[in-house]
Amino acid sequence: MKASPMGIVQTLCSREIMAFLRQPSRVLSALMTPVLFWVIFGAGIGRSFRPTLEASEGDFLTYFFPGILGLSVVFSGIFSAITTILDRQKGFLQSVLVVPGPRMAIVAGKVLGGALLALLQGAILLLLAPLAGLELTFGSFLLAVLVLALLAFAMTAMGFWFAWKIDSVQGFHGVMNLLFFPLWLLSGALFPAGGAYAGIRWIMTLNPLHYGDAALRHALYVGKPLPDGLPSMTLCFVVIGATALFMLFIASRAIHRGRDRA
Repeated sequence: MKASPMGIVQTLCSREIMAFLRQPSRVLSALMTPVLFWVIFGAGIGRSFRPTLEASEGDFLTYFFPGILGLSVVFSGIFSAITTILDRQKGFLQSVLVVPGPRMAIVAGKVLGGALLALLQGAILLLLAPLAGLELTFGSFLLAVLVLALLAFAMTAMGFWFAWKIDSVQGFHGVMNLLFFPLWLLSGALFPAGGAYAGIRWIMTLNPLHYGDAALRHALYVGKPLPDGLPSMTLCFVVIGATALFMLFIASRAIHRGRDRA
């Protein structure tokens, strides 16, 4: 009997969420780490490492807040894919793959579960925006949540693709750290593109996280001038949405071609 695609998605998604919630230490660290990073990094070295903030009319804590939002969601989304490696080692993936049903449902369930967890963490952190000097209206909150949702989905799908290709948690951590931190550093989280060298600006235009960071600034800078060099909100949504669809596509292709890896 063929399993329902929605049933597969729901089962895998709820399994990801329940596994996370059963680990209180993981929940606490996921929520507190970005807050501590924002406060310590922003307050500790903000005066000696100030980006060009004339346009944003705020201090480094204000500028850094959208960047730390992106960091929280992207980091949580990517590293939630570690469960894919663990499920393979425990034999759970093998049992899922023999269930009659579309392979896309397996990808969607795993990715959706990780993305929802990342989005929840980002939405909770978003409530601290007034402490960063950013006005949080109902409209800006919804717009920022939409941006975070797209980012979470895209990055979780990216993490799933790499996790499907890599055999060990240690190897996954190494590859993701090598890839993730340059992407985040060149997203605009620490400095605006308008104040960077031409070569760095060009690299930033190729970075999908740059458009996520820019979209968050469009959403949260209510009544504030935007930093120089930001792409338009329309372009940001196009790039983030296209990245999410592309990563989901290649993750689905990977599970079709690499079924023997499970």
